[in-house]
Amino acid sequence: MKLLMYHEQDDIYVGILSDDEVIVTGIKADDFLGEGLSAYEELRQLDIQNLDKIPVDDLKIAPTVPNPSKIICVGLNYQKHAAESGMAEPEYPLLFSKFNNSIAGDGDFVPMAEDWLQVDYEAELVVVIGKTAKNVTVDEALDYVLGYCNGNDLSERALQFRSGQWLLGKSLDGFMPIGKYLVTADEIPNPQVLRIRGWLNGELRQDSNTADMIFSVAEIISYASQFMTLQAGDIISTGTPEGVILGYAPDEQQWMQVGDEYIVEIEGLGQLRNTMTGAD
Repeated sequence: MKLLMYHEQDDIYVGILSDDEVIVTGIKADDFLGEGLSAYEELRQLDIQNLDKIPVDDLKIAPTVPNPSKIICVGLNYQKHAAESGMAEPEYPLLFSKFNNSIAGDGDFVPMAEDWLQVDYEAELVVVIGKTAKNVTVDEALDYVLGYCNGNDLSERALQFRSGQWLLGKSLDGFMPIGKYLVTADEIPNPQVLRIRGWLNGELRQDSNTADMIFSVAEIISYASQFMTLQAGDIISTGTPEGVILGYAPDEQQWMQVGDEYIVEIEGLGQLRNTMTGAD
């Protein structure tokens, strides 16, 4: 099932995508995501034939997960990306976090200040957790997934590497767009066989496959759950493949500018597109 979160009045609701229309469920996104897999089972029981439909183009799209309680990201998780970055492959998943201010949706403009000179894109597979996970094994980890979506782990590299902590360059406002859809896990039985691509202003920059991950989705979930309790609605951004600007030779690095558009497309998950804009 493909789910689309959209704004209505002062709240965000869950719709079921059906071709170019969205089936209106009347369920608030935060309530649905907070209950996760149990809410999805209830959603599947709805008599959707008798529910209202709205054209997608008539809706204001919201981020796939508007208010995650945790945003966990994984660094250097593709073999070829680690190589292009000149860094050794990590022994364990390299986890870091972003904050909710970084969340943006499909079509949103992402602000960048004039003195941010090294803004980079990172196409990523994002996992949405569907139920409480603590000390889960690798074999059972995918049973805790509600679904998947596209993500763009935008980074300002100079700020990222200003210190040993990556926080400044990663948690800027709007620097974690996710969407456009949430595709439920039953439609993605194996997240390790998905083509992942990214285009900068129409030029293909990233073209890889999740098979190149150093740590699989299941391994990441299992590892994180050993140290923190994962809750329904948490998201994990699983790393980016090769092709980022940071991986280019220094004399070839042309960092993102105001007006640049980046599109992320992962097999089965549609597209996520965002444009950089000047800061207010």
